[in-house]
Amino acid sequence: LEWIQPPVAVAHPLDDGTAAALSQSMPETCATLGEDGNAWQALMEPFARHWDALAEELLQPMLHLPRHPFLLGRFGWLALQSAAGLARRTFRGEMARALFAGLAAHSFLPLEAAGSASFGLVLGLAGHAVGWPLPRGGSQKIADALAAHLRELGGTLETDRLVTDVREFERERAVLLDLTAWPAARVAAGRLPEGYRRRLERFPHGPAVFKLDYALDGPIPWTAEACRRAGTVHLGGTLAEVAEGERRVARGELPARPFVLLAQQSLFDPSRAPAGKHTAWAYCHVPRGCTVDCTAIIESQIERFAPGFRDRVLMRRASDARALAAGNANLDGGDISGGANDLWHLLARPALRLVPWRTPARGLYLCSSSTPPGGGVHGMCGFHAARAALARELR
Repeated sequence: LEWIQPPVAVAHPLDDGTAAALSQSMPETCATLGEDGNAWQALMEPFARHWDALAEELLQPMLHLPRHPFLLGRFGWLALQSAAGLARRTFRGEMARALFAGLAAHSFLPLEAAGSASFGLVLGLAGHAVGWPLPRGGSQKIADALAAHLRELGGTLETDRLVTDVREFERERAVLLDLTAWPAARVAAGRLPEGYRRRLERFPHGPAVFKLDYALDGPIPWTAEACRRAGTVHLGGTLAEVAEGERRVARGELPARPFVLLAQQSLFDPSRAPAGKHTAWAYCHVPRGCTVDCTAIIESQIERFAPGFRDRVLMRRASDARALAAGNANLDGGDISGGANDLWHLLARPALRLVPWRTPARGLYLCSSSTPPGGGVHGMCGFHAARAALARELR
């Protein structure tokens, strides 16, 4: 497994042809933010310097005795605020506000929601501390490496087998379900107490996404140079525009100018496309279960910052909420986050329990993004579920 670090983790362009660029270098990042460079550094650097300690706190269960209480308390004071409020109070110009808004929009929350600032802070700090790396050869390489390690330890893997009832594993000491709350409720219905099963079924969803995969005749013709050096590009314009789009999605509406997250890994990994060609993917946030074709509004946002993009498209594949759920039952209604990310449901995920990965059924655990610390490319849901199982069932 080999990791590639793009020069810029994420770029956020504006209509004047410029772009904010988050990279591991604090000075280089601040140089793209104009008058707010010093404010960005003052916000991020105290935590970036202590990233390892802070990450240890943040990737633990929400209810725990902190090893670094003052660091966590200082972070928590900022993280509990709304992203829009923190950005407007901290920054004077549109560039830094827009960059922070795009980071916070990964929460799928309205940017006025309490706690939405935490996502902007964590993703920004991760960009400075460790970057936003991508695996050479595609994300399948991560699964391949984990599978190879499991086999080296003597484990076995069985695929292409549909499991509809966990009772077929009743003789096993521990069963870990990498299922979001809703399919878990179905598969484990015969073992779970009725009250807990109903809580799983009622666990609130987050919004969905509409995704496009592209085969391109060349690199995306971004106006801003920073976008041509970025692994990820956030498209949504100013803080006010991003906030308006996320607000509409939360109300069940489809915004005309949605926030778009675009990844262009083939710029840095030639194995992703034939020589001279490129690939990319993009998605926008939509209401849960939305089946509207959002191709036009996504491509309008791309064209806005990369005129001539459509001329580079050789082929596109669209996936709405229904298609995403058909391909992966965990993406119920197109929700890729494993459920709502508001403050209460980050704590009570999927129900308020001292050990949230342990179900009331002996030996049965949840290890999906419907458990703390929630959705994201971190693997910590499974890590904590495994530790819980080792502590009780497998000692």
